[in-house]
Amino acid sequence: MKNIVLSILAGLLCAAPAFAQAPPPPPPSGTYVDTSCGSWQDDVWVDNGTCKTYVTIVRHDTINGTITSVTGHLVTIQQSNKSVVINDQPALDHKQTGKVAVGRQVVAYGYWMSGTFYATSIY
Repeated sequence: MKNIVLSILAGLLCAAPAFAQAPPPPPPSGTYVDTSCGSWQDDVWVDNGTCKTYVTIVRHDTINGTITSVTGHLVTIQQSNKSVVINDQPALDHKQTGKVAVGRQVVAYGYWMSGTFYATSIY
């Protein structure tokens, strides 16, 4: 009986590192602050090292094209081969959008999280 208990405990201890390496869960909506984690420099995202828990769930990117629709904080951008709907609320919050209007050609800087592109600035 003692050997069975020791075997079970040993098995549990060996499994513990697997739990410690699980990726972090996605943050609740609105908790990620892009400017706290780095900045865009010459069209390249430069991570400042303070947000390492987000590395696997946030991918910085740019989207360029022509605005075809604006509905509140959702902006549809037509690219050469597809349309992309972006959430520009972070850019609006920081007054980094300029005039968001149909027909305007833009470059949106931001990040992808959970399948949604969040624009932190639009030029």
